[in-house]
Amino acid sequence: MEKNRAHPGRPWRPQEDQAVAHAWPDLVETARATVRDGLVVGTSGNVSVRVTPDRPAVEADGDGDLVLITPTGVPYDRLGPEDTVAVGLDGRQVLGTLKPTSELPLHLAVYRTGTARAVVHTHAPHATAVSTLVDTLPPVHYMAAALGGPVRTAPYALYGSQELAGHLVEALRDRTACLLRNHGTVTTGDTLTQALDRTAQLEWMCRVWLLARSVPGHTPSLLDAGQLDAAAERLRGYGQPGG
Repeated sequence: MEKNRAHPGRPWRPQEDQAVAHAWPDLVETARATVRDGLVVGTSGNVSVRVTPDRPAVEADGDGDLVLITPTGVPYDRLGPEDTVAVGLDGRQVLGTLKPTSELPLHLAVYRTGTARAVVHTHAPHATAVSTLVDTLPPVHYMAAALGGPVRTAPYALYGSQELAGHLVEALRDRTACLLRNHGTVTTGDTLTQALDRTAQLEWMCRVWLLARSVPGHTPSLLDAGQLDAAAERLRGYGQPGG
């Protein structure tokens, strides 16, 4: 266990850090929601959240933030507080005995290249189907604007590879969601709730497009760039003030 820089000689205990202690249950609940919502099967998919500890915990690259992340091969309903897994932005594991998800490079690539605080990766069925068909999800609905614009499909690469992480970063440029060819989805957000909601929106839009294009003799109408820009502007004022 890492030494606490603020209190030399004392091991740093995650349960003593309120930021970490509060973030882990939220991450586990988000991971369980992906199963309940049919976005993953079994232990597929993974979730992470970037956390700033209440006090410096470890010597790590970057600004000292930690990435809490689901472990590999463990059913989400079995995870408890004692199973907390975290790495530094350099990828070095600093908390937990369970091995992080094999998609750790994908998550770290997001945090190293953008401002996201949460990442949700799923194998959502309709979105995965669409990833095999198109390079960009056709804009069949204005909610594409909420994801930054038409959602791109990252080229296929072996799961867990740096190559996949590189493709992901390019597909996410100016976006908060992307498809992974023959694989699934990745969404980002300021919070776990936001990232999960974007996954649901993406899966819904993929389902709508598949349904529309399946009607014989008809081609789905699509929104143009101006219509998406107008929707994006309207969506900026969506919701309750301060909410």
